Amino acid sequence: MLSLSRFDPEISPAPAGPGRTAILLCNLGTPDAPTPSAVRRYLAEFLSDHRVVEIPRLLWLPILHGIILRVRPAKSAAKYASIWTPEGSPLKIWTERQAAGLQQWLQDAGHAVTVLPAMRYGSPAIAAQLTALKSQGVARVLVLPAYPQYSGTTSASVFDAVYAWAARVRRLPELRFVNQYHDDAGYIAALAQRVRDHWQVQGRAERLILSFHGVPQRTRELGDPYHDQCQETGRLLAQALGLSEGQWQLTFQSRFGRAQWLQPYTEPTLQALARAGTRSVDVFCPGFTGDCLETLEEIAQEAREAFLAAGGERFGYIACLNDSAHWTAALGRLSLRHMGGWL
Repeated sequence: MLSLSRFDPEISPAPAGPGRTAILLCNLGTPDAPTPSAVRRYLAEFLSDHRVVEIPRLLWLPILHGIILRVRPAKSAAKYASIWTPEGSPLKIWTERQAAGLQQWLQDAGHAVTVLPAMRYGSPAIAAQLTALKSQGVARVLVLPAYPQYSGTTSASVFDAVYAWAARVRRLPELRFVNQYHDDAGYIAALAQRVRDHWQVQGRAERLILSFHGVPQRTRELGDPYHDQCQETGRLLAQALGLSEGQWQLTFQSRFGRAQWLQPYTEPTLQALARAGTRSVDVFCPGFTGDCLETLEEIAQEAREAFLAAGGERFGYIACLNDSAHWTAALGRLSLRHMGGWL
C-alpha cells in the first residue's frame, strides 16, 4: 500500500478561486535570543549546512559538535547581546520591515502580492512560511534572497531549503527564483544614495571602504561567481559616486577558520591604512541589505576599534540599506520584473 506520510497532510486541494501571488524574502537567519543556548541551536543548524562548510561530514561533524559548539556559543552570545534591541535581533527586524515595505510598495503600485520574510536558519523558517502561503491558496511564489551577490554558500542554500520543502509537498505552487542582482540599477542607486546621505550629515572621509562578507578562496576556484560580482558591485557604486581609484577600496570580512579566504581582509586593511597615515575612513557593507551582527558588531565596533588603535582619527560607519525608501522601490521594481506574466 502506498504511504502518503512523506507528503503534506492536507489531502484536499488548495482553496478554489483565482490564484494568488507571493514573494518570500529570504535572509540568513539569527538566534532567537542573545544567549549561549539559543546561539548554539542556531550555529548547529547553520554550520551543519554542507553549502556553508564544504568539509567532508565525517571530518567536520566531530569538530563542530566536539569543539565549536562547546566553545563558540558563549562568545557569540556576548557579541549578539551588544547589538540586540528591545524589539529583538536587528537582522530579523530589518527583514520584517523590508517585507512589509515591499508589500506596501506593490500595493500602492496596484498589485495585490503577499510578501513574507523567511530565514534560512532559525525562524521563521523557509518551509514554515511556504506552508503558510500554500494554506492561503497562493499559487505562485517568487523566492527572493536578501543576497545581491550570488554564492553557493548563501543563495544556493536558500534554494536547497525550498527544494527540500517541495520534495514533501504533493501540489506545488509555481516557483521562480532570483539568483542575483549585484548590478541592478535600482540596487546600485539605493547604495549610492545611502552613502551620499551619510556624507551630507557626517562629512566625507579620506577613503571609502566597501566591506563584503568573505567566503573561502576555494569557492572561487570551484566556479563560485561571488568574488567577481562583489567586484562589479563595487565598481558600479564607485562610478555612481564619482570616485577615482585611490578614493575607495574593496575588502572582505568575517573570516572563519584557518583556510585562506577572499582577500584583502577588512580589519588588517584598515589597520594598514591608519599606520600609513590615513586619518579618516568611511566603511559601508553593500552585500548586507540589512544591519546585523556582521555590520553592527564586527564593523561598527571591532573594526572601528582596530582602526583607531592603529592611529586613525575618525571612523564612519554607513548603515545598510535597511528599510530606506530607495531600497524598497528598488526591491519593488526588481520583483515586478521577475514576476512578469504573473500579475
